[in-house]
Amino acid sequence: MAIDVRGVREQTRGVVNVAHLNNAGSSLVPRPVAETVVRHLRREEEIGGYEAAEEAADRLQSVYSSVARLIGARPDEIALGESGSRAWAVAMHSFPFVPGSRLLIGRSEYAGNVVALRQLARRNSLQIVVLDDDPYGQVDVEHLQRELERGNVAMVALTHVPMADGLVNPAAEVGRRCRAAAVLFVLDACQSVGQMPLDVESLGCDVLAGTGRKFLRGPRGTAFLYVRASVLGRFDPLALDGLSAFSSGEEGFEIRGDARRFESWEASIAGRLGLGRAVDYALDLGLDAVQERVGALAERLRTELAAVPAVTVHDHGIARCGIVTFSVKGNEAANIRARLAEHRINVSVAPRPSGEVQAILTGSPHVAETVVRASVHYYNTEDEILRLVGLLPR
Repeated sequence: MAIDVRGVREQTRGVVNVAHLNNAGSSLVPRPVAETVVRHLRREEEIGGYEAAEEAADRLQSVYSSVARLIGARPDEIALGESGSRAWAVAMHSFPFVPGSRLLIGRSEYAGNVVALRQLARRNSLQIVVLDDDPYGQVDVEHLQRELERGNVAMVALTHVPMADGLVNPAAEVGRRCRAAAVLFVLDACQSVGQMPLDVESLGCDVLAGTGRKFLRGPRGTAFLYVRASVLGRFDPLALDGLSAFSSGEEGFEIRGDARRFESWEASIAGRLGLGRAVDYALDLGLDAVQERVGALAERLRTELAAVPAVTVHDHGIARCGIVTFSVKGNEAANIRARLAEHRINVSVAPRPSGEVQAILTGSPHVAETVVRASVHYYNTEDEILRLVGLLPR
């Protein structure tokens, strides 16, 4: 089914204020999601936080089922969190790395992940190997294959959709090769969840992290972590509390047997209920329809931008997504962002991923090139795209 653009815009209060083309940063929250969060906060105000949580227990439990359905997992493979990056890092820091083993990462890995991986490498005497890009700018799966065949690989970590460059990495092919080599595959899906269908079986990943605030249109401060049940026992969380473990046995405690071992007792119940409502909202629309609408808008934007003589579009990849990156000759990206903001058009400024990763790994003082990032969603319109392009210097 096609997206009812008028209907979803009617449920998105912010569209009357701005043309919001910063969905890769944080989307406009739809009214049902905002109302879910506020309703629970009102109950906390009226009857108390613990009492409101107890009242909402069944609805909170259903959030795990909704997230599981979103990515083709089981509810006991899902943990909820407050940040996609933090959820990703919690899993990574819980894995028992063998000193001297190798970590394979993509050249477009999220910079924050690279910092965390460098910390892990230092603590565990690991070697980080950066995989080449293929001619289309995606991770080179043939280079991946050669490195897997060399052996001594502890893990492959990949960002599904980089924060810039517009591409979608071939995660399913990476997953297939990792599985054949019996190597753990960790996927950062923070920019892909909510703008395209995801299925952990098809992707072949063992760990997947996603955030609520981006294309999923959930509240800020919400996220989730998937860990495949068959590998869950290999992860030993660094910080346990009364939720992630319980008193038992000779050691005095036992780590719980599901993915909630990565959670802590205290959390925003209102935020998590809002996340669940956002997931249900996306599922009701249909992720195939969402991807079709987002992809069509992004390609229209790329076409219109390419027709402007001063503009260079920087996107790569065979499969591309709702993230569009460009620069304007003779203009700093930050100045273009400010110019558009004056006309109530939201975009962001982003570093090119490969340059930033290289700088972090080498310790180079090199400052990565920045580009304008315009990221569309299904509630955006063609008129908003034309407004953006019409305001750019020629």
